[in-house]
Amino acid sequence: MAKNKEKKDRKKGPVLVIGLLTLVVAILSFLFSTLEIEGSQTTIANGTLESSLITVKNVLSVDGFRFMIGNAVSNFKLLEPLVYLIISLIGIGICEKSGFLKVLFGPLRKVKLNLVIYITILIGMISTVMGDYSYIFLTPLVGVMYKYIGKNPVLGILTLYLGITLGYGTGIIFNYNDHLIGMLSQESAQLTVDPNYKYSLFSNLYIMIISTIVVSLLSTCIIDKFLVPKLSVRHTVEEEELNVSKKAMLASLGFGLCYVAFIIYMILPLKSPVAGILLDHSAERYMDQLLGANSPFGNGLVLIITFLFIIFGYIYGKVSGNIKNGSEFSLGLSKNFEGLGFLFVITFFASQMFAILDWSNLGNVVACRLTEFLNGLQFSGIILIVVFFIVVILMSILLPGTMQKWNLLYPTVIPLFMRSNITPGFTQFIFKIADGIGKSITPMFIYFIIMLAFLEKYRTDENHQISVFGTLKLILPCIIMIAGVWLLLIILWYVIGIPIGIGTYITL
Repeated sequence: MAKNKEKKDRKKGPVLVIGLLTLVVAILSFLFSTLEIEGSQTTIANGTLESSLITVKNVLSVDGFRFMIGNAVSNFKLLEPLVYLIISLIGIGICEKSGFLKVLFGPLRKVKLNLVIYITILIGMISTVMGDYSYIFLTPLVGVMYKYIGKNPVLGILTLYLGITLGYGTGIIFNYNDHLIGMLSQESAQLTVDPNYKYSLFSNLYIMIISTIVVSLLSTCIIDKFLVPKLSVRHTVEEEELNVSKKAMLASLGFGLCYVAFIIYMILPLKSPVAGILLDHSAERYMDQLLGANSPFGNGLVLIITFLFIIFGYIYGKVSGNIKNGSEFSLGLSKNFEGLGFLFVITFFASQMFAILDWSNLGNVVACRLTEFLNGLQFSGIILIVVFFIVVILMSILLPGTMQKWNLLYPTVIPLFMRSNITPGFTQFIFKIADGIGKSITPMFIYFIIMLAFLEKYRTDENHQISVFGTLKLILPCIIMIAGVWLLLIILWYVIGIPIGIGTYITL
């Protein structure tokens, strides 16, 4: 029966499946609206807790049809991840055309596959310091890397997706979401339980570092045993006639380092010429100045990294002779767009699905009902942790956005855990891990859709079509086992009670 469903999924193809999922969202919105299923959202405003009702808007109504028809173009235009991806592909394209990436990844040809998988996972987990930009740059880059080292790019892209998504809540370095979540946690804690509570970015430092090491090693073993046998490991590619030059590599790295040093200088809060010009000086905290909504650095990070790739590619290409003139350079910028026509098709239909889901409020109402369910339980300790873990995963299926979920959760979940003697720092760590696991199993996540497009680009087996549920079925065993590792690690840390960060513990 399962095989028949997968065959039907493959015959329909991702675009038709996305269309069917959109129809499911529309039908659910009709049922929720008809049955008047609502959600109660608690927010913090002016230092007090306030409650408001969220209702589901019926997609199968006059207003729903007007929204679908009238906003189809703007829904696609407003899909920011696609715009960022296009910009990143420009830089990666010239790096590939120039031969820079071929030389850079060349030494990995002699490395064993399990070590390559470990490197991919570890880079994916650490790269979450960039937030969602990690998907945008690393997905195409890892595809090229695996191609040049003679390994299956499909394996590389799936491994990277698991590394970033399942490791999204950790990493050796915190990201901007950690800062935003922490500030909201502090607001809730001070209002409801402890007026003196202060959040620190280093509150989860120890557990982040240790869990990154442990989970990356165990994830490598899991992927090597359960994913690798399902895919052909070897990948042959036509050798491109590109000159190899140590001089070109040194020159490109030298110019690249100078560029990075200059960018770092422009984000330092110093009173000197040029220093700090990429910061938002209207913000008070340095993290907000660096990565806030109005920060030139935060808003331009994709462009900054793309220019770095362009420098690497142009300098290497010119010095090595692989790029002879301006025409070759211009064409090289589009190198990584080859075979990606499907990306624009699938993201167009996915953008409609995301917009319709968001307009209907279906995800928000389901998340509110799950939050109410959690708050109504009289659990504490390990049982509370496990239930919260599962609830966040379920929320993420229809509401994959990290901050969207936390905005619904933090006013009531932080005091709930604090009254169970669990610190806000540990609570938000559990949330981030469960959030990543939830993202990994839902087709409602934009980067899952983008991943499908890159899998299609590198697919070589005509008999094995890329599909939505086929891909989920392929990676689901790994997701379940890695999720089990995460939950076990969280419970063990809770039982042992060792510090989770600098001066912070699991319990109050």
